[in-house]
Formats: sequence, structure tokens, C-alpha cells
Amino acid sequence: MSQFFQIHPENPQARLIKQAAEIIRGGGVVIYPTDSSYAVGCHIGDKSAIERIRRLRQLDDKHNFTLVCRDLSQLSTFAKVDTAAFRLLKGHTPGPYTFILNATREVPRMLLHAKRRTIGLRVPSHPIAMALLEELNEPLMSVSLIMPGEELPMSDPYEMRQMLEHQVDLIIDGGFGGLEASTVVSLLDDEPQVFRVGCGDPSPFTDDA
Repeated sequence: MSQFFQIHPENPQARLIKQAAEIIRGGGVVIYPTDSSYAVGCHIGDKSAIERIRRLRQLDDKHNFTLVCRDLSQLSTFAKVDTAAFRLLKGHTPGPYTFILNATREVPRMLLHAKRRTIGLRVPSHPIAMALLEELNEPLMSVSLIMPGEELPMSDPYEMRQMLEHQVDLIIDGGFGGLEASTVVSLLDDEPQVFRVGCGDPSPFTDDA
């Protein structure tokens, strides 16, 4: 049965954040809030935790995972960022965007897109997510908490507890979550491409930006 931490969404309790980080380091799967919607995450290199998330979401091996990073500096350890991409990232992080970039060798192979060696990365602005990433001092492997057959992410922590308490190790209740996942933007080519419109405004990345 999972633990259930009620963490203040604006002033996260340091003691609970530390406990949450310990659960993640120990191989735990955790549900936590971001600035777009709730997400489910685990330690970056934990294969069994990643497989548990695949089963929970019923994902195939073609699904792109996202590395949720503390800041741009950490992001650039895991992605190849040229000057143009850096300018866009600097202007839109932290925020509700996931950026598709070419991965560096630091990214575990099991997280990469099977054919292209690309990875999704994001820097959230939610205080709980930021505190957790600060405490971990490394990215979280994440996907949005959208259950099989559903189009929208789960938003009620008590409903999550009722449905998922036997499938995850920790649920962080930071209040009701958003109903849109992050906006996904590819920075692989010369021009940005919006792959999914979600919580973040896509207009800065369209042709008329």
C-alpha cells in the first residue's frame, strides 16, 4: 500500500520532500504534481520502476519518457542544446512545456526513443516538483498520469489513492491538479515543431512566432 503525503503546494514541507526523495532513490514509483498536471515518476536509472510505470499506463516501448530536470544547466547534461535551442529553452523554462531534443550519452538507453536517440525534457515551475528535484539533485523519469482509455490526466489525489494505492509507492497530494498535460515541442530541426498542444501556449513555437 502506498504512502500518502499532503504537501503544501506553495511552501512544501522539507521533511516530507526529503522522505519522498528517499522513496524515489529506493526504487519507488511516485505520483507528484507539476505545473501542467499530475505525473508519475521514478529514479532515472531504475529499470524495474520504469517497467512498473509502463504497466500502470499500459505503454509500449515506443512511448517517449520525459526527464524532468531542476534547471537548464541540468537539462543540458542530458540533451544536446545548440544556441538557437538554448535561446528558446531559456525563454520558456521553467514552464508547462516538454522539449524533444537529441540525447547525450548520459541518458540511459532504456529511456531513449528506439530509433532516433531522442529524449523529452522539461523544467517545471511547480513548487513541489521543484523542491523534489532540488532534493534529488538529479532528474526524475516521468510520464503524465493519464490512465489507459482516458484522454485527460487524473486530477484528484483522493481518487488516485483509491485507484492506485496498490500500484505506486507514494502519492503526493498537492491539491487538485490541472487537466492538461504539457505542450510538447520538438527542437530537433531548424524550426520548432509543436507535437502536442497542452497546458503551455504553443504560439511562440509556431511559424508566426
